[in-house]
Amino acid sequence: MAVGPAPAECRIDAVDVHAFEVPTDGPDGKEQDGTLEWDSTTAVLVRVHAGGRTGLGYTYGDVSVASFVTSELAPLLHGEHVTAPAALSELMGRQIRNAGRPGVGAMAVSAVDVALWDLKARLLDLPLTHVLPSYHDRVPVYGSGGFTNYPLDRLADQLTGWAEQGIPRVKLKTSREPGRDPERLAAVRKALGDGPELFTDANGALSRKEALYWARRFHEEWDVRWFEEPVSSADLTGLRMLCEAGPGRLEIAAGEYAYTLQDFTNLVEGPSVDCLQADVTRCGGITGVLRAAGLADAHHLDLSAHCAPAVSAHAFCAVRRLRHLEYFHDHVRVERLLFDGTRSPDGGALRPDPGRPGLGLDVKWSDAEPYRVHGTRPA
Repeated sequence: MAVGPAPAECRIDAVDVHAFEVPTDGPDGKEQDGTLEWDSTTAVLVRVHAGGRTGLGYTYGDVSVASFVTSELAPLLHGEHVTAPAALSELMGRQIRNAGRPGVGAMAVSAVDVALWDLKARLLDLPLTHVLPSYHDRVPVYGSGGFTNYPLDRLADQLTGWAEQGIPRVKLKTSREPGRDPERLAAVRKALGDGPELFTDANGALSRKEALYWARRFHEEWDVRWFEEPVSSADLTGLRMLCEAGPGRLEIAAGEYAYTLQDFTNLVEGPSVDCLQADVTRCGGITGVLRAAGLADAHHLDLSAHCAPAVSAHAFCAVRRLRHLEYFHDHVRVERLLFDGTRSPDGGALRPDPGRPGLGLDVKWSDAEPYRVHGTRPA
């Protein structure tokens, strides 16, 4: 194998951006949770080139994220050294101050940050987990989907399918029509039996008192152990009330919409969650996850990975107080479509491939091309 330049000598010579919109496979082409209905998932892919190697990163959001990377971040990175992704993350954070740091801006930075870490690992010819300060070699997962518009048979089949694969915890969406949830939960618990842990996610659909009522019922009647965003994640007082007044074995979780370190700080001070979540594609990428992990550790809280399993399986090996990773139906479908090198759970956990450099992913351009909504296929 030809030996390229040392990473310390490499400067970024190009950044290209792509976006792919993949239709959902839900009933009538739609999926629902407590507060949203959607018919597709858009992945924004960023590639950063240096030293004859290419690193890739991505986020899930509107196609406007791709334009943001192109206009605000790509020109900034040209000619920069690749050895310090965290320093470049800081540079990008300053660049987008007036363009909009939370939301689309943070998602754009996240995709680029992941690509920078992947590029560094590829230049070193090491798996990303060997470049990060890892504590673990695998990340436990929970199966996640259970959309509110699924008929009962599909709902039960999906969750039991994960349990049959050896995944010991599964989650369904709730609270779009709360009166239907008892029937849904009963069907799922009957199909699963008593073994697997059952999680629920309201996506912020309930008021404080409604959430407290359903928290108690979920736990007492169906042994639910995890209630994610029972109220809006912006309602810190409501989340804190549920932590304090809810059932002792039912954990309150939030954090998937934390874009900045201050967002995480707001959740852990009090605290307003029993378990903190972070999304590597929203919170500033792998650099952001490392910062959130330190904050969670300092507040004696575990950190759970929200979605994007192909990246999260690497990033969260570097989280000391790791809880688990959301193995989300939509993202699993999209990542398998777009990339070679995705991994399947083994024994209820995802294990990064120690034999492939970086994230271990390669783009399947031919498969991805029919879904393109931004950019052009590389020559």
